[in-house]
Amino acid sequence: MPDWKTRLAVSYRDEDGNEADITPIDSFSPSFSLNAEVLHSLEQTHIGVVYTPDAMSFSMTVKAMGDVAAQLTALALQGKRFDVTLQESEDGSDWSFKTIVMQECIITSANPTEASISGVPTATFSGFSLAAASEPKTGAKVEIP
Repeated sequence: MPDWKTRLAVSYRDEDGNEADITPIDSFSPSFSLNAEVLHSLEQTHIGVVYTPDAMSFSMTVKAMGDVAAQLTALALQGKRFDVTLQESEDGSDWSFKTIVMQECIITSANPTEASISGVPTATFSGFSLAAASEPKTGAKVEIP
């Protein structure tokens, strides 16, 4: 059975310019829309392609305990840009990538669940990314501006 040695974190620069991480994140769902539309004419079909700008959005869920949800809420209220990184940890030999990063992210909505007598409430944060990059263990680094 593979042992996935990775961690998901939100990285940003604090007021002093130091790199800070927010972790743990329970789930992360990125969405990449790399749009291309076929071009037709009256005389012929499939004569070309029209590319539209890439769109990268995400949704992440954290437990609303400790300070993780509060830190993400503060980033959202400040409009502060951040990176979402999936990083290989020590001895992560089973994973295909060294890193995957959604860069210059902005949170556009925050939705906490209701508090109940059983279970831990969660908060879901959604937003978009202005750039993305991945670095595989072998091969070239891929970047989307």
